[in-house]
Amino acid sequence: MTEEHEFAHGGSERLQHGPSPVELAEMALVEAELDQRRPERTAEPTLTRIATLMDVLGSPQRNYPAIHVAGTNGKTSVSRMIDALLSALHRRTGRITSPHLQLATERIAIDNTPVTPARYVEIFRELQPYIEMIDERSQAAGGQRLSKFEVLTAMAYAAFAEAPVDVAVVETGMGGTWDATNVIDGQVAVITPIGLDHTDYLGPDLGSIAGEKAGIIKRAPEDPLVPRDTVAIIAEQQPEAMEVLLRRAVEVDAAVAREGSEFRLLSRRIAVGGQVLEIQGLGGVYDEIFLPLHGEHQARNATLALAAVEAFFGAGAHKQLDIDAVRAGFAAAVSPGRMERMRSAPTIFIDAAHNPDGAKALAATLTDEFDFRRLVGVVAVLADKDAAGILEALEPVFDEIVVTSNGSPRALPAEELADLAVQRFGDERVVTATTMTDAVETAIAIAEEAGDAGEPVSGAGIVVTGSVVTAGAARSLFGKEPA
Repeated sequence: MTEEHEFAHGGSERLQHGPSPVELAEMALVEAELDQRRPERTAEPTLTRIATLMDVLGSPQRNYPAIHVAGTNGKTSVSRMIDALLSALHRRTGRITSPHLQLATERIAIDNTPVTPARYVEIFRELQPYIEMIDERSQAAGGQRLSKFEVLTAMAYAAFAEAPVDVAVVETGMGGTWDATNVIDGQVAVITPIGLDHTDYLGPDLGSIAGEKAGIIKRAPEDPLVPRDTVAIIAEQQPEAMEVLLRRAVEVDAAVAREGSEFRLLSRRIAVGGQVLEIQGLGGVYDEIFLPLHGEHQARNATLALAAVEAFFGAGAHKQLDIDAVRAGFAAAVSPGRMERMRSAPTIFIDAAHNPDGAKALAATLTDEFDFRRLVGVVAVLADKDAAGILEALEPVFDEIVVTSNGSPRALPAEELADLAVQRFGDERVVTATTMTDAVETAIAIAEEAGDAGEPVSGAGIVVTGSVVTAGAARSLFGKEPA
C-alpha cells in the first residue's frame, strides 16, 4: 500500500476518472508561465490593466449579474454556500474563489464544479494573445505586466460568459477597491467579518482595511428599463469597521442589510456531520436547515449567504425563498479545508485557519462540538502571517503540537515556528518535524501513545492547520481530489 493510501485509510478513495498526465503536464506549463507574473500581494493599486483587458475581450463580465464577496474571514465558505443555494434555486453559476488548496482549477468553477485542467489551459491560450497585447501596451507606457491574479480573473470572467452562466459568485482576492475582481459591478455586495490581515497591503487598522473592502459596494447603474438597488449584506463587525462600511453604502445609495438587525442566526444545534440551523432571513424564518459544516462561524456564514441570495432575488418582508430549495442548497454545501475530516482512528481534521481570528474560530469549534481526550495539532504557517497570534489562539485546545513547514517558498521555517510555539506551549509540548509527511506521522504516533493503563488513548484527534497551503498539502497527502 502506498504512503498516500495509508494516510487515506478510513477516508474516501481517489476518483477513478481524472485528468490525464498530458493534461496535467500542459496545465503545469501554463502555471509556470503564470508564476512568472507578479503575485497579487505585490501589485500596485490600479484597475487600469485588467479594465483594459476586459474592454479588449468585449467586457465578458457585463454578460451576467454578480454577487461580490469581500472580507477577511469566511469569504470562500460564504461564496460556496451562495453557489450551492443558487444552484438549488435552478440558476447556472460561475464561481471565483482564491487561493486554491491543491490545484489552480479550483479557482474557476461552473455549476459548482471546477473547470478541468484541459479547459483551464484552453481558456488561457484563448486569452493569451490579448494578455500579451495589454502587457506590451502597459510596459510601453512605463507600467507593469498584468499580474497573475489579474490574468486568472480575466480567465474566469471569460469562461463564465462562454458557458454561459446565469449569475457569478465572485470572491475578492485580498482587498476590494483595487482588487482585480472589482471590474465587475455586483448587484449584491457581501462583506464578511473584517480583521487585521494583509496589513502591509490593505492598511494598518480596521478602518483602513474596511475602506478597501467597502470598494465593492457600488452605486447601481442608471438604467430606466431595469431599475434596481445595489444591496450591501454586512456581517457583524467591529464598530470601527462598520462605520466605514455604512458610510460607503450611504455614499453610493446602496440598500443595507446587517447581521443582527435585518437578518440573524436564531439558533443552532449540533448534529451528526454538522449542525441544524434556524435563520431569520430578510423574508422570514427558515428552520430545520441542515448544514454539513462545523462551527458557529459556519452557521453565521450560512446566515450571511442566505441573506445575499434573498437580496439577489429581491426577497423581503413576507417574500421568502422556497424553503425546500434552501434546505437542499445548504445540505449540498461543502467547504474543503474547513474543519474537513480526513480519516478516523485517530480522527484527523484539516482547517485552513491562517490568522488569529480564524484560529480562534477553530478553537471554539473544537471546544464546543468535540470531546477529544487528547488533541494533537500539526501547524505550518506562512512567514507573513501572525504566527504568534495563531499559536496563542490554539494553545488552550492542543495537548501537544507538531510544528513543520508546508513546503511553500513563503513558509515560516519550522525552527522559527518551534521557537514561537515553545514560548506558548512549553518545551515538553512541542515537537518539530521537517516535512508535512513526517509531521502527520509524528502526530499519529503521539495520538496513539499508550496511556497510564498501557492502552492507547481512545478518543484522540489530530488537527492540521495554520494556512491554506497547509490544508491543501494535507488534502493531497490524504489522497483527496481537488474540489
